[in-house]
Amino acid sequence: MHLTSLLIFAAALFVAAGSPGPSIAALVARVIAKGFRDVFPFLLAMWIGEGIWLSLAVFGLAVVAQTFHLAFVVLKWVGVAYLAYLAWKMWTAPVEAREGEMPREESAVKLFFAGMAVTLGNPKIMMFYLALLPTIIDLASVTVVGWIELTLTMVVVLVAIDLAWVLAAAQARKLLKSRRAMKIANRVSAGTMAGAAAAIAARS
Repeated sequence: MHLTSLLIFAAALFVAAGSPGPSIAALVARVIAKGFRDVFPFLLAMWIGEGIWLSLAVFGLAVVAQTFHLAFVVLKWVGVAYLAYLAWKMWTAPVEAREGEMPREESAVKLFFAGMAVTLGNPKIMMFYLALLPTIIDLASVTVVGWIELTLTMVVVLVAIDLAWVLAAAQARKLLKSRRAMKIANRVSAGTMAGAAAAIAARS
């Protein structure tokens, strides 16, 4: 693909993915409440999910996404339910953890499938790849090599954006040392996570 086309795609994706949405809200809330060490399965699932949407668009499978719309609706509500569950866990999390002791981690598998459900069921992401992307890139002329180039560009942009959010949330977490601050952080994170679930649920 032409470098210009890749740069336009990267710029559009940077704006779309960089703007705070349900996925970013869930990610930041998770890091503030639990730290960044167990968040990578969630991140990996988000990146794979976006790669799936990109592949559907590039290979002309938008009709498949429409045909199996019910499956993506189910995924959306699975993601909403799990985010709501995490919000409840954060709200009720104990704040007596000693120095160096972290609350019990969620299963990496559960976090991975939560990230996948949130990404595949997020209408914002779906619309970017299936509706906006064809106006940016001539998908009919994209070869397998072009798809690889687009995928690599997507990965670079998403990794940069998401890790920046993780680092920012991790720095904010370091400031929260007292029991009161931890309780406030848990409640704020729970509210943010619940808001992310509500935002995804409200979108059609």
